[in-house]
Formats: sequence, C-alpha cells, structure tokens
Amino acid sequence: MSDIKTKLQEDIATIGWQDILPHAKRDAVIVVNPNLDLVIVGEAIANDNSSLVRNWIEQAQIAKPSTEQLTQWNNKPETQFNTLIVQPFVIVQKSSKE
Repeated sequence: MSDIKTKLQEDIATIGWQDILPHAKRDAVIVVNPNLDLVIVGEAIANDNSSLVRNWIEQAQIAKPSTEQLTQWNNKPETQFNTLIVQPFVIVQKSSKE
C-alpha cells in the first residue's frame, strides 16, 4: 500500500452534514458514489490522476452535490458522511450507518 493510501485510510472521518456545509458553500465538496472506494478516489485526486477522475465524472460516479442533494442534506443536517480531505476538496460518501 502506498504511503498516500495509508495516510488517506487513516484520515477517513465520519461527520455530519452541518460540518461539511461550509465546504459546500465554497464549492469544494465532491460526492463519491457508494460503489467506489473513498480511499481510491482520494488517492486518484491527490496524485492528479486526471484520466481516472475524468472517467468517474463521465460515469457520474463522482460529482459536485446536486441542488436536490443540498436541499435534502440542509433539511437533515445530522446526515452522516465518511469524509476525506484532499486539498482543496472535501470528498464525501454517505455513511452506511444512516
């Protein structure tokens, strides 16, 4: 396992939407499909693997939150997400604990 992958694995945190909201307001949140591994996505972004990231975007596997998602989460700020910070982004995946 690469050093960056190990660090990202250790950095995963589960937090509520209310703590992610400030990052969403600065358009820095990326939502990851539950079928993808959050660490693998974080590693690809951190390593600037643009072809892999572009592929996920084209397949709608990662995206900025939609207006509908933002409204839903703003109405339920206790919604939990697994998160990783990969500067300047916060990548989030809805927690399976919901």
